[in-house]
Amino acid sequence: MTREKLTVVLATRNSGKVAELEEILAAVRPDLVVKGLDSYPGLADIPETGSTFEENALIKARAVAGHTGHLSVADDSGLVVPALDNEPGVYSARYAGEKASDLENNQKLLKRMNHLSGDSRQARFVCVLCACTPREETLVVHGEWPGIILDEPRGQGGFGYDPLFFDPQAGLSAAEMESGQKNSRSHRGRALQNLMQQWEEFMSRINKQGA
Repeated sequence: MTREKLTVVLATRNSGKVAELEEILAAVRPDLVVKGLDSYPGLADIPETGSTFEENALIKARAVAGHTGHLSVADDSGLVVPALDNEPGVYSARYAGEKASDLENNQKLLKRMNHLSGDSRQARFVCVLCACTPREETLVVHGEWPGIILDEPRGQGGFGYDPLFFDPQAGLSAAEMESGQKNSRSHRGRALQNLMQQWEEFMSRINKQGA
């Protein structure tokens, strides 16, 4: 029997993030129809008022599932630098201001770290993914990607802080990696692997609750 396709709405308008999530999801669950928020122009921007990645992911997932009537997957992710008291953290996308560009955020990070060297430049990307149904059943998973902040950008790919984030094991910045290599190593890829490992159990649980 052919499995019925399930629509999943990603709670983001970030085209880079949508493409990355769609590619990873399609590789493990080809029966999913993946949409981004550009398919729902009537939904206003969702304020990220949480103080943690998990709180923000839950806020976005619940809002999108309620508006669209479909299963929603929201991610809140960012860069954490322990030497900067875990900045930029939940403010990663707006580190240099509410309308800051990736370049402006990267420039601020480099300026904040220009006095740091060695182990003090260690960092990690963190991703929290939340799947939420219109009835607000939720599944929350995490993923992390350890690395080092470079002194200057390297690479032309990716988005966000990718040009500054160096993976010592791969010997490349995130912006130098091909998408498949990045997806296999990234915080988002690891969180999605965790999501898929728990997906069938989650779907079984919510189907029983809806019966």
